[in-house]
Amino acid sequence: MSNDEIFAAAYREHYWSVSRYVARRLDGRAGEVEEVVAEVFTVAWRRRADLPGSPLPWLYGVARNCLSNAVRGYGRRRRLVDRLGNDETAHGRHIVDSPDTDTPGGWVHEALARLSEADQEVLRLTAWEELGIDEVAVALGCGTRAASMRLHRARRRLRAEIDRVRPTATSADAIPLKEHGHG
Repeated sequence: MSNDEIFAAAYREHYWSVSRYVARRLDGRAGEVEEVVAEVFTVAWRRRADLPGSPLPWLYGVARNCLSNAVRGYGRRRRLVDRLGNDETAHGRHIVDSPDTDTPGGWVHEALARLSEADQEVLRLTAWEELGIDEVAVALGCGTRAASMRLHRARRRLRAEIDRVRPTATSADAIPLKEHGHG
């Protein structure tokens, strides 16, 4: 199979996996997701001779680098817009959640957000992308033992953060339904 055919097969097989990978990290900013995914496959096209036999972890590694560039660019644009005084809040488009808008398991996401980017990434690669440790190593650009150690440490730190932010039952939560007139 030629390099072009190998690239085409990787694109067909892994486009949606890479798109989901990027979308989860950009938190639904659809326009940016498409740009980053296009950049990932542009890099893959340029380096099609380097595509490994199992290209998905390699593509995730490329996506990590493209995401870093995109996030830096977004930050620069945001700072420029703020300096110009043309941010969304100035035009009344700022949306604030009501106090009772609490997503189920939101405390888990809060605990994850408290971790370093490196810890978050190794956990996401195993949980969201369902990669094995060998594939995580490829995506992170390190050896299998290093990836395994990073994952172990990230899990330990996540457990500590979960223990710190885990919701506790309040007295209102402990009231049986029949006392509210529902039972």
